[in-house]
Amino acid sequence: MLPEICDALDRAGITTPFAIQEMTLSVALLGTDLIGQARTGTGKTLAFGIPVMQRSIAPSNPAYADLPQGKPQALIVAPTRELALQVSSDLSLASKDMGLRVLTVYGGVGYEPQLEALDAGVDIVVGTPGRLIDLANRRALDLSHVHALVLDEADEMLDLGFLPDVITLLSKTPETRQTMLFSATMPSAIVALARTHMRHPMNIRAESSYDTTMVPATAQFIYQAHDLDKPEIIGRILQAEDADKMIVFTRTKRQAQRIAEDLQERGFRASPLHGDMAQVAREKALARFREDKIQVLVCTDVAARGIDVRGVSHVINYTCPEDDKTYVHRIGRTGRAGASGIAITFVDWADLHRWKMINKALDLPFDSPQETYSTSEHLFHDQGIPAGTKGRVVDPAPVEKKERAPREGSRERRSSDRSGSGRSESRSDSRSDSRSDSASAEKSGDAPRRRNRNRRRTRGGASVETPKG
Repeated sequence: MLPEICDALDRAGITTPFAIQEMTLSVALLGTDLIGQARTGTGKTLAFGIPVMQRSIAPSNPAYADLPQGKPQALIVAPTRELALQVSSDLSLASKDMGLRVLTVYGGVGYEPQLEALDAGVDIVVGTPGRLIDLANRRALDLSHVHALVLDEADEMLDLGFLPDVITLLSKTPETRQTMLFSATMPSAIVALARTHMRHPMNIRAESSYDTTMVPATAQFIYQAHDLDKPEIIGRILQAEDADKMIVFTRTKRQAQRIAEDLQERGFRASPLHGDMAQVAREKALARFREDKIQVLVCTDVAARGIDVRGVSHVINYTCPEDDKTYVHRIGRTGRAGASGIAITFVDWADLHRWKMINKALDLPFDSPQETYSTSEHLFHDQGIPAGTKGRVVDPAPVEKKERAPREGSRERRSSDRSGSGRSESRSDSRSDSRSDSASAEKSGDAPRRRNRNRRRTRGGASVETPKG
């Protein structure tokens, strides 16, 4: 490995390689095509990133002048914006001493900054399939000189429907390129892609089977919980002894927004992360989460793909995942880089059958989830929650008692208009005040003469004239 890369990683505290890195580097540095398979959170980014950087020509190298000026030397394709940003961050850190220019491109933001960067020249491009194809079609992105192409999280790109776009991108790169494909799982479509577009790839598997893609250091808890009680349970878990940063997964964007607002009202530093948010807002939420400025990130599955944040102690599935693969992906957000973590899944009564299928597919011992409430003793024991903890850290905001506005044409409105006061009083209070005022006036001799009024009563349905005076 180049000393420039070693020094940069050493400054960041990265000194010990993971299994996938040890097994991959010697092969990838030779320029061989390879397929790397390992569970999420075990250092795949540097497993392909180091060979890509080391085999790229740095601007300080005299041979750099012989390259087509400004054309990318390597392309890394990621399924989501968040993962693309994470990969770019890691590569920028490791290549800092080499001076390689790394550019991230993705949709949801304007073209201008990306077009300007490409025009100025870049060495490594990291991006999502859709925006990469758009830029290539505009002739702003020239992939004809790429010596290395990486497909990161290939199985996720398949799930998101990006396989045709990936094939299009492959066709725009030289046939002599080095191709590296990294994936947590290997569906048949990914295997077929590898056979068609890779040259005698070497298979490197850091894990032996699909069910071991779950991080073994992650403790799993499955609770059968009532939907209305879940925010209270989360509020109490947030105050557990070992609680740090937490990711809550929801099924819908509206649900993510609602739960984040609920947790904020309870006094917790929470933020949503979903597809209806602007890209700037999503990046800001992720940045604040990484910087420990917020404690809870409430996400949908698509928005959370590729999130790699250190210090996530808990992952909570607010609703039962759709399938076993989604479950593995979600709980992989904790227990990363050798750390331990806790994964908690709430199963509604209607989702019991779905959970049993997930449990069977992954051969887990949670076939019958334990019925759990925010007051359950086993919840406090399992999660290390101090006795007496409630699900909020601030008192509910006091609800101000608003005075009822009188309706148009009502007696109160007319009375209010006559008196010139904006307040409406109850009839009984008005009468008592009127009587007391009259009594006081009579004593002082200033009482006005009463006006005689004819009153009409009914007695048994017949009208009775009330005598005057």
